[in-house]
Amino acid sequence: MQRLAPFLLLFALFVGAASAHAQEYNPETAYSTFRKVCGVCHATDFSMPPRSKDQWTQTIQKMQGLGAKGSPDEFALIIEYLMRREGSVKGGGRGVQAGSADKHLVDFAAAERGRKVWAAECINCHGTQARGGPQGANLVRSEMVLHDRYGSEIIPYLKKGHPLQSGHPISSLTGENLSDVVHFIHEQVYDTLRGSPIFHQQDLLTGDAKAGAAFFNGAGGCTACHSVTGDLAKIGAKYDVPALELRIVSPRNARGPNRPRVTITVTAAGAPPVTGYPAAFDDFTVALRDAQGVYHSWARTPDVKVVKNDPFAAHDALLDKYTDKDMHDLLAYLVTLK
Repeated sequence: MQRLAPFLLLFALFVGAASAHAQEYNPETAYSTFRKVCGVCHATDFSMPPRSKDQWTQTIQKMQGLGAKGSPDEFALIIEYLMRREGSVKGGGRGVQAGSADKHLVDFAAAERGRKVWAAECINCHGTQARGGPQGANLVRSEMVLHDRYGSEIIPYLKKGHPLQSGHPISSLTGENLSDVVHFIHEQVYDTLRGSPIFHQQDLLTGDAKAGAAFFNGAGGCTACHSVTGDLAKIGAKYDVPALELRIVSPRNARGPNRPRVTITVTAAGAPPVTGYPAAFDDFTVALRDAQGVYHSWARTPDVKVVKNDPFAAHDALLDKYTDKDMHDLLAYLVTLK
């Protein structure tokens, strides 16, 4: 039955869509249905970018998986409403072109309104540019913010009772207030990217090279995988300072034929282990391509063992451990390796 669930869900949406198209589309009914079903968790008065019918269908399927309640006809009508909805957001990331196809496009007028709400309720903890402080998290680096699209993650989190600096309850903010703050936060994220016209590269070499060497050989655990006379020899001459810092904090973005890659090793009962690059990895199937490019596939059963070999795991673990000082000290040290 678990294998049939996705098929049955798609079939129900298809039948609902056919039924909805058989009736005349009524904007008021569609909006009322949208508010009834989606307004339980989401603000319904914020702007959204245009998407294809397939994209909205996938979004609705995800919401159903998270517990959204409605009939097939209602979900089909909601998809139709979202397809027809006017006033799609205008803006972007201040000219930033990088990012996923569904990235949050900033409504700059909303972000400017959100700046006022931010100053009144958020700035003391999260700072002027949402980069955090002693009392609040750095939202520019927040995984929740980076996954958020038009309040999909941030607004439900705030509605759980997140405190405001004024002492007022979160319910004192309207749906528009929350949406405006979301646009403001995303604007701060985009303003840190090189593609932003207001981006200004600061002097990144502010650390202590000796402290960086101590971190590299000690608390950072870098010598477990790296060597300054081996893979990191003369690395300070290979990259400019911003690129080198990026390789420290986000090595997954590295390019080139010799870059490390995630591999998996699959061992089926009575068979030798097979290692390669993952091609499929879900609840039902695991597949890979070995070093020769040969495709291997297995059904996920209890006697099939899968081990993930991630060369970046240690870097991921460091993101929760090292401080800004550690990163700048380490950068200052690696720059000296010429």
